[in-house]
Amino acid sequence: MIIVIDGPAGSGKSSTAKELARRHGIRFLDSGALYRAVTLRWLEKGRPGREEFIELLTDIDIRTEADAENFRIFINGGEVTEKIRSGEIAQHVSRVAAVPEVREFINRYMRDLVKTGVYIADGRDLGSAVFPDADLKFYMDASLDERAGRRYKEMREKGQNVTLDEVRDNLASRDEMDRNRAADPLKQPEDALVIDTTGKSFDEQINEMSEIIQKNSFSKTAITKHLKS
Repeated sequence: MIIVIDGPAGSGKSSTAKELARRHGIRFLDSGALYRAVTLRWLEKGRPGREEFIELLTDIDIRTEADAENFRIFINGGEVTEKIRSGEIAQHVSRVAAVPEVREFINRYMRDLVKTGVYIADGRDLGSAVFPDADLKFYMDASLDERAGRRYKEMREKGQNVTLDEVRDNLASRDEMDRNRAADPLKQPEDALVIDTTGKSFDEQINEMSEIIQKNSFSKTAITKHLKS
């Protein structure tokens, strides 16, 4: 049982998915964290070329711990949940994610993961490429300026020394790469419900999406019945 939220970088997918998971008592799956973890490994290995890195994928052991409020991620036994949020990884993650073999590696992991639970997941191509038969699909969007402002505030609160222009340029670059990559580009699934969050408060967008989830029978009672079936 899976609900997916797709959209461009900085549209608020992860924070929204976390809050919806908390409200509805389901597990949160952060697909972006998985790509960031693989990007971290690529950087740690000295930025190897494509062929060499593809071979290294077989030595990457990903493990996650998910509940309604947290998504912890481990690579080869070591936790990297906080480490993957650096500015350096943000600069390179779209490049790594554009490699078809990396996408297949992550997609296979996610498909296996959701076989044993109820999840809400956020990403770029979940509703179109990874979970085309998802039980419910959202597509979140916002203007570039709005997304940059949110991401800048988030990074500054974490003590990262960045400027608003740097964040905006990075998001614009990621948009370009995500929309034009050969493997599973960012796009709005035809059957997704579009949520434009430009000018909306966090509570407004959460309430709007939560109401839709309830109308689609994703109540705690329905979820419990699904897990017992």
